[in-house]
Amino acid sequence: MSSIASIATPEAIGKYEPVIGLEVHVQLGTATKIFCGCPTGFGAPPNTNVCPVCLGLPGALPVLNRKAVEMAIKAALAMHCRVNPFSRFARKNYFYPDLPKGYQISQYDQPLAEHGWLDIPVDGETKRIGVTRVHMEDDAGKSIHDGFKDSDRYTYVDLNRSGTPLIEIVSDPDIRSSDEAYAYLSALKQVMQYVGVSECDMEKGQLRCDANVSVRLKGAEKFGTKAEVKNLNSFRFAKMALDYEIARQVAVLEGGGKVAQETRLYNVVTGETVGMRSKEHAHDYRYFPEPDLAPLRVSDAWLDRIRVDMPELPADKRHRFVESYGLREYDAQVLTATREIGDYFEKAAAVSGDPRMAANWVNGELMGALKGRDITESPVSAEQLGELAGFIAKGEISGKLAKEIFAKMFASGESARVIMDREGLKQISDTGALEAIVNEVIAGNPKQVEQYKSGKTTVLGFLVGQVMKVSKGQANPASVNELLRNKLQ
Repeated sequence: MSSIASIATPEAIGKYEPVIGLEVHVQLGTATKIFCGCPTGFGAPPNTNVCPVCLGLPGALPVLNRKAVEMAIKAALAMHCRVNPFSRFARKNYFYPDLPKGYQISQYDQPLAEHGWLDIPVDGETKRIGVTRVHMEDDAGKSIHDGFKDSDRYTYVDLNRSGTPLIEIVSDPDIRSSDEAYAYLSALKQVMQYVGVSECDMEKGQLRCDANVSVRLKGAEKFGTKAEVKNLNSFRFAKMALDYEIARQVAVLEGGGKVAQETRLYNVVTGETVGMRSKEHAHDYRYFPEPDLAPLRVSDAWLDRIRVDMPELPADKRHRFVESYGLREYDAQVLTATREIGDYFEKAAAVSGDPRMAANWVNGELMGALKGRDITESPVSAEQLGELAGFIAKGEISGKLAKEIFAKMFASGESARVIMDREGLKQISDTGALEAIVNEVIAGNPKQVEQYKSGKTTVLGFLVGQVMKVSKGQANPASVNELLRNKLQ
């Protein structure tokens, strides 16, 4: 792996300000392709989910998928974009072996939506990143360069992906570091998943990113010459590629050279970006209006229907959790990481009657037990966890006993009440029963009792622990404390 420090020193990099704009392709989660009825499911045998339309055969005509348009509009609204009432498809002409038509159907000068924004966290503050545009297009096929015995001589082409519906989300050049780029991509992925337009599974190619990168001396107003780094297929690699490219451009300028406007690829093995092709003109695709598709018109009534169906966005949900439930900002962030976690918490909070207690148990015991698995896979339902949290809040069981019960719930899927009744796991609050245990502990620990009476009051914690041990965690801790103090005085 190449060391960034060996390309440009931190002092040299510190003299410059990066300017980054991201182009993110998101695959829309429709059942069929954007211009034909072929399925979009991942993992089918190569070249089976195809037809004359997505193969680009002569005479085949595209028909626009209404569901894809609605999903694209949802995505645009989630990023606070203005949805244009009139947009037009265009042919983007270029040759590539996995592009059977010889052109991509996209949108050019009249996109679906424009002028939006996403807020990201930066050093404890919120920074707004502009969204230039959101436009629709069809995907190309996939060239496979390895995995076959003759891959050293041939490239295989799978056209199953050809015609899959995409949106391209183009940011303004507002991003100033690889960390900000990472935060922007994370926020974008989160809102796409929240509104249900895409699973954004990068391993399946459902979210891909290209980055436009330039550097300029700090304080300068004019942008530097940009290079485009293409096909960044993970957030981590995107961050690493940006750090390398920033350092490379600084080294070129510090050495008296000029940055070339070009397209580059990131090599994950070497950790370097490498030149792919020069790009002297920003638009070299010979766009022209798609003659086989009518312009797309989005009426106010249609837009309003989609807007009404929009779910609550993560930032709004975080704010509501803090204001309505009195949660800490950190807890609210964890509980809104996905829409499913937020829904789970709210159900648990409603059953428990104590939202903070429910939040602690979702964020703590449940997340720990799941070990990174999705919350939808939890054997403990939201209602069951809420019931357990409610028992703690009402003083029916101690936190220690609750952990023991939760472990049994997670293993069996049974409710807390069923386990407590079957195994007798209930908190002992009866004064007579507790007093007998407290007397037994006092009699069995004369040394600690003397220490307490001589002023070492911290030893009370030890005695409480002994009572909890004898009672198998079922004694009411508050009652135990009170009883011990009264008896020792």
